[in-house]
Amino acid sequence: MAKIKIAQYWGAGCGGCDVALLDIDEKILGVAEIADIAFWPIAVDTKLKDVEAMPDGYITATLYNGAIRNSENEHVAKLLRKKSAIIVSFGSCACYGGVPGLANLTSAKEVLEYVYTKTPSSDQQGAKDPVFPQHETHTKYGDLELPVLYNTVKTLDQVIDVDYYMPGCPPTTNLINQFLGIVENHVKNGAPLPPKGAMIASNKTLCDECTRKKTVKQIDAVHSAFEVDIDPQKCMLEQGVICLGPATRAGCGAKCLEGNQPCRGCMGPTDQVQDQGGSMLSALASIYKVQDKETQMSEEDILKIMTQVKDPMGTFYCYTMPKSIIKRSVKERPRVKKEAAP
Repeated sequence: MAKIKIAQYWGAGCGGCDVALLDIDEKILGVAEIADIAFWPIAVDTKLKDVEAMPDGYITATLYNGAIRNSENEHVAKLLRKKSAIIVSFGSCACYGGVPGLANLTSAKEVLEYVYTKTPSSDQQGAKDPVFPQHETHTKYGDLELPVLYNTVKTLDQVIDVDYYMPGCPPTTNLINQFLGIVENHVKNGAPLPPKGAMIASNKTLCDECTRKKTVKQIDAVHSAFEVDIDPQKCMLEQGVICLGPATRAGCGAKCLEGNQPCRGCMGPTDQVQDQGGSMLSALASIYKVQDKETQMSEEDILKIMTQVKDPMGTFYCYTMPKSIIKRSVKERPRVKKEAAP
């Protein structure tokens, strides 16, 4: 049996997804039995020029992790799409934008200005003419290039066509093994692949997977996890700790909750949810104990409740900002007054 070709690439992300593939332990031997690595920058010395020389469709399956943050991320994504029969959006950053996607709350210009003029690690603080990275720099030794930092972070499927999705930060070993088993069965036995666009994860919510005791949820205050002594047997939300379980896809094994920490939503929304942050806000509003006095609440009362949630965008859109309805912050253009007709 001829071996298939697999590839893995690291876009805008922390690199945890690259390492996650090694966490399948001895099952990696089963992968080696059926596949050769065609491209994996942190593991094998294959250059982009080598990928460019490959026939179109030469790579059987590519696991692309990381968001699209700069011109290099986009170039490699489009190249691997051309050279791969199957592209898997691997991990939360590729699927939803992930933590890098929170940069959509600002702009590339503001990010660069902060890093190169305001951070304590910069030796340019207060400099009259601070030096910023340039896309092209000409020297007597040759031309140097850096990727262009984009103003908007995008998900992989906002740039190329994607065949399958595997969320998680990083994807858990059970999901990776599930997908590799599907590919192996397809290669060895001719079993059909899942339909295009399939999510390699559960379509239930994390609350369905969580084993904590749940009763009628009613809270009168919201706390950060470090502010309370969390009962490891009781539902996080019922203790006033924001847990994104009601708005998050299952499939991770509720590992954060097993560690007595609330879900941050890395598995993304289920198919029935269009906007994870909006869904969670709705769930939280439904359990806050204000029904009896809702119509009598002043703006100050409402503001007091809202300020209990520290970092709302980072809480409700930690992993899904680029995939949300709002996608990024925008500045309203000033309206131009029309002159009255004579």
